[in-house]
Amino acid sequence: MASIKNKQDGDKMVKMILDCDTGIDDALAIGYAVHSPEIELLGITVCYGMAPVDYTYRNAKKIVQLLGNDIGVWKGAEKPLVLEKEYNGLIHGMDGLGNTLGNVQPEDLVDCPSLHAVDYLIEKIYEYKEELTLVVTGPLTNLALAIKKDPNIINLVGKVVSMGGALTTPGNVNRYAEANYAIDPHAANYVYKTNIPITMVGLDVTRKTLLTTEDVANWKQKGTELSCFFAEFTQYYLDAYKKIHPYLKGCALHDPLAIAVGKDPSFVQTIPIHLEVEVEGVSAGRTIEDLYREESNPLQTEVSIKVDAERFMEDFYKNIV
Repeated sequence: MASIKNKQDGDKMVKMILDCDTGIDDALAIGYAVHSPEIELLGITVCYGMAPVDYTYRNAKKIVQLLGNDIGVWKGAEKPLVLEKEYNGLIHGMDGLGNTLGNVQPEDLVDCPSLHAVDYLIEKIYEYKEELTLVVTGPLTNLALAIKKDPNIINLVGKVVSMGGALTTPGNVNRYAEANYAIDPHAANYVYKTNIPITMVGLDVTRKTLLTTEDVANWKQKGTELSCFFAEFTQYYLDAYKKIHPYLKGCALHDPLAIAVGKDPSFVQTIPIHLEVEVEGVSAGRTIEDLYREESNPLQTEVSIKVDAERFMEDFYKNIV
């Protein structure tokens, strides 16, 4: 059963599609979106990323099931546009959810829709046009493929929010690049060059939104199937952060913040700037200003540079489990 959300008369819910690569913070983003009364989550599309696409599909379906919801999940890209993808399980586990679900089984894919995620995105953009907000919390591969297939969607979709990039801060896979854009820099660069209306929610702001060990303990103490499962896979994420980012006091809520910006842009402050994404060498995936973009083009890219972390965290905790 789809969850019922109560809204005041006259309030308008944000029609949203979440395109993700269901790792741990993507799973948290799904829970946050489903429970946010401001959001009408139309569907979830997935691609490879934190795990192979069969895993990200299975993971998203599992989260939706535990949330007691009937939101559809569509499977998309299996690989980057140009590069190869390898998986090490370092941050999210080999299954994408902290090794809580293990290997994909044939029954996990029985109900997989025949419609490809790219075609689903195109269909819904034509249906809802400027009413639709697309939040991408994984590589931009599905969106890049959708634009390549039907460039008209550039001028139809209301807004795209992309969790990725790092403009004023070091990356998290190396000193230059953030993971989502490093995985498929060609897709990210292609999307930013299209002039689609897009807001980048990158490491500049997501590193300032931290989930702590105490927060996860509170979920476990609730004792529900949902809260205990969320606590289990998020603990894996916390443990990974302690090893890799010991200077931080928790794990960053990258993807949930993108959901927040999708429903309420005032959670962040942005600057307008033409962006490009480097695609070669040690800095592949780096987001930098595109100095050579024609100024006559309308500037459709906003980059988040400041976040109201306290207000976001309060909203996240209120709507997560």
